[in-house]
Amino acid sequence: MAGLRRVGETADILGEGPVWCAREQALYWVNISAPEIRRLKDGAVTTWAMPEAVGSLALQERGGILVALKSALSVFDPVSGAIEKIAEAPGHHAGLRFNDGKCDRQGRFWVGSMRAGADPVEGFLYRLDGAGCTKVLDGIGIPNSLCWSPDGRTMYFSDSPKRVIWAFPYDRASGAIGERSVFATLAAPMVADGGTVDAEGYLWSANYGGWRVTRFAPDGSVDRVVPVPASNITSCAFGGRDLETLYITSAYQGLSYEQRSKQPAAGGLFAIDVGVKGLPEARFAY
Repeated sequence: MAGLRRVGETADILGEGPVWCAREQALYWVNISAPEIRRLKDGAVTTWAMPEAVGSLALQERGGILVALKSALSVFDPVSGAIEKIAEAPGHHAGLRFNDGKCDRQGRFWVGSMRAGADPVEGFLYRLDGAGCTKVLDGIGIPNSLCWSPDGRTMYFSDSPKRVIWAFPYDRASGAIGERSVFATLAAPMVADGGTVDAEGYLWSANYGGWRVTRFAPDGSVDRVVPVPASNITSCAFGGRDLETLYITSAYQGLSYEQRSKQPAAGGLFAIDVGVKGLPEARFAY
């Protein structure tokens, strides 16, 4: 593997949800708490301020960006700056905010919600498609790790405080999930944050509190660990022309002045060429 490097000089309070845009050869991600959307293109970073916390995003097939703002699922036009609410999420209320979200292989958008601090545990997991926004799971603390196997028949998901990544049988035609099983567990203090799956079917998990990204084999065993010079690693995504570059987001939230002085790269964006190809992320198709 080529060595890990920091990309640019941005420092995110809570960087999350990187998504590679092949059309633009650009990386999009969110800085949840600022709140902001960022884009890395041709070595330059563009930042758009959002009106409220933005948990995740997905690129749309028809253009524009689907954004999971604190209060609503909306579409953002980066050219005009316009934001349009597109869906009501059943059960969502002012005490919750949206968090991790990603499209399945068919272009449905899945997104979780949570209460700040995850206490009480009252978040949901939703699916957004042509039928609207459907509540699929409840009782979620901090929704994370949404990603799919290369054939789309397995969905991965975690409720981070439980330190477990679950695998669900996935019906590609309907978007329905089956009974969950434990895919992998993590040792304290780290938790499973955002994740992605490569072309070989291995899951890359950003380990918040763990100073690392872990690559899990399809059977849930640890294949390799990528150390990162920041404790709070939040998510990862494949990008670059060959999809062999793993981009990694991080956060400096919750760190004391002394802790930040010992990890000055906290909140930075990182990249490493891992010698494995990723998969193109589907765009929102509805």
